[in-house]
Amino acid sequence: MDIKITGRVIHGDGYGKKLGFPTVNLERRKEEKKELPSEGVYVGEATLNEKKYRAGIVIGPAKKVEAHLIGYNGDAYGKEVTLEIKKFLREYKKFDTEKELIIQIKEDIKQCSRA
Repeated sequence: MDIKITGRVIHGDGYGKKLGFPTVNLERRKEEKKELPSEGVYVGEATLNEKKYRAGIVIGPAKKVEAHLIGYNGDAYGKEVTLEIKKFLREYKKFDTEKELIIQIKEDIKQCSRA
């Protein structure tokens, strides 16, 4: 698959952090407004400050792009991140409860860690 998306980290709604899985939210470069893959969760890598992290990448409604960088816990606001989508993991979906969502995120991260 190997699709690259580069952008500046902007403030999101803080929901991932509230659930215990902080994400970087990307404001994509204007010149990179190419078509994104369909909504879903993807296995990938993120490059931040010249360091690579395994990542769970979400393409959400309205083509919102965010990623959980496995092992990263710093402040990335305003920094440039490149996400490299490696493979499709599952379709994007809404969950009935936060508990169900947390269980799914844990499974997604486990899958991304192994890839």
